[in-house]
Amino acid sequence: MSRSQADFTRLERIPVRILEDHEAIASEVAGRIAALIRARAEQGRAAVLGLATGSTPVGIYRELIRMHREEGLDFSNVVTFNLDEYVPMEPDSVHSYHRFMRENLFDHVNVPGESIHVPRGDLPREDIDDHCRAYEEAIRLAGGIDFQLLGIGRSGHVGFNEPGSGRGSRTRLIYLDTVTRADAASDFFGEENVPPEAVTMGVATILAAREIVLIATGEHKAQVVRRAVEGEVHADVAATYLQEHPHASVVLDPAAAAELTRVRTPWTLGEVVWTPELEAEAVVWLSRRTEKPILHLSTKDYRDNHLSSLVARHGSAGPLNGDVFNRLIAKIRGRSRLPTKKRILVFSPHPDDDVISMGGVLRKLGENDNHITVAYQTSGNIAVFDHEVRRFLDFAKRSREVLELGDERRLGSTLQRVEASLDAKRPGDVDSEAVQDLKRIIRETEAVSALESTGLSEADARFLDLPFYQTGKVRKDPIGPRDVSITRALIEEVRPSIVFAAGDLSDPHGTHRMCLDAVTRALDLYEGPPPQLWLYRGAWQEWSLTEATVLVPMSAEELRRKIMAIFKHQSQKDVAPFPGPDPREFWQRVEDRNRGTAELLRTLGLPAYYAMEAYVVLEGGERLRVSAVPTAALGEGA
Repeated sequence: MSRSQADFTRLERIPVRILEDHEAIASEVAGRIAALIRARAEQGRAAVLGLATGSTPVGIYRELIRMHREEGLDFSNVVTFNLDEYVPMEPDSVHSYHRFMRENLFDHVNVPGESIHVPRGDLPREDIDDHCRAYEEAIRLAGGIDFQLLGIGRSGHVGFNEPGSGRGSRTRLIYLDTVTRADAASDFFGEENVPPEAVTMGVATILAAREIVLIATGEHKAQVVRRAVEGEVHADVAATYLQEHPHASVVLDPAAAAELTRVRTPWTLGEVVWTPELEAEAVVWLSRRTEKPILHLSTKDYRDNHLSSLVARHGSAGPLNGDVFNRLIAKIRGRSRLPTKKRILVFSPHPDDDVISMGGVLRKLGENDNHITVAYQTSGNIAVFDHEVRRFLDFAKRSREVLELGDERRLGSTLQRVEASLDAKRPGDVDSEAVQDLKRIIRETEAVSALESTGLSEADARFLDLPFYQTGKVRKDPIGPRDVSITRALIEEVRPSIVFAAGDLSDPHGTHRMCLDAVTRALDLYEGPPPQLWLYRGAWQEWSLTEATVLVPMSAEELRRKIMAIFKHQSQKDVAPFPGPDPREFWQRVEDRNRGTAELLRTLGLPAYYAMEAYVVLEGGERLRVSAVPTAALGEGA
């Protein structure tokens, strides 16, 4: 074992692998499951799988389906037990884990129906305890679980074992934590619609599995992953119990691993291979830790904080401080240093991401006489409350005569049909086609209004309405050839020298990630000169100073105008249907992040700006590295 791996073991109490992206995770974990299925088949035994739901394992299930179809992976000897189910919950509900598993796995492979087990959420309360005991007995009769797949919630739960769950707990009915219900609110179109309880396998049930793999992706999981991997075993974070299992491991993407010590501050663990990027990370970290501007850091500061090898490479603190300071200040680009008279194509996943994430630079680029096209990739229609539609229906009724909308009887009949579909809809049901269209139109009109407030016009907007989004549900289809074809056609029409796209890897619904995938796949097929790719964030996270390659300052007035553009999206104002883990309104997040970036620059001793947007700029053909994970941090840590 290398020195770095030994040091990881000191902090990481469970083996951790960091793989480059979702696809790599899906391939590895699905491969391990497939190997188990084949080995058990050769032994004449069933392969007993414990399965998880949620967005994280979907890629694994898709890979298993591909292996079944293309490689003949046979599931006839497979027995499955799912972790949990909401209570109350009908099996055919759009929110049911029964339905989730059918749609994402069982309907596409040959697992025998009698071998599929999912806890029931539709039983009378007096029958639930017996059902839980029967579930435990079914696992025992199957010979126990061979391979248990887990995700992790922000509360640290595995299954629905919320804070306070005991080491010896078994399958039972449990009340859901407020954090869990808030995170599920988007799936249910409001936290008030999330069931208050669930049936879940217990901690002891999970730990009885012969092998356990926990997977996590995205920056929003980074803090709880660190707690689960490096923290003490405690009932407040059920995932920490996995540290006690002899064959448990964790598989992460770089974003979910971002807070692990080996990634965040690897120099505190031992020797590292210093790169310019890692040097900048370390100097910024030291400046914040000592509360000194970069140019005031001393050689002693470096030596007192695990950075002797770094300062030794430069001879003393002065040259190192100056180098990092100059690299940071070179990233700052006011309007005079931004592109001029270029063809620019901005991709916005939803109809508000452009102004939320890049409203400042969008105005500056317009003022620099660039030819700008803003392409809204999805309609965003599922993020519109029903009451917004009712408000516009009332407007149509009241304005009929003024706008000469035609025959009162015919208009009234149409409006009644739309209202009837809204009245008949249960929480979480898919909207009728007419309501989906009305919600799309609401978002489009807001987008045009916001765009005009930045100095652009309706003629600069394109609404792509990519097919992958058109499910009417929170969960979307995979990016397909039509999505890429539509995106590529626009790139070929505009022939941009610069493309902006969302780099928000923490988008809790995956839409931003999927939209970026559509853009990068289209760019790979584009036969023109490869454009420069600017990646923005802001809705969920912001690029750090060391990750960002361009920092665009804003005055107080420019930030105010940006916020006013965000206000144009009235359907997302006050209470957004999909706020994610951050309960604040988007404009509040933007104000705090843009001002926070500028304030951090000031504390490091750089010029004091009022606010600042951050971007990662990739040259033509270059693709995004999700995170700058040191080489020593990749692979297993224990």
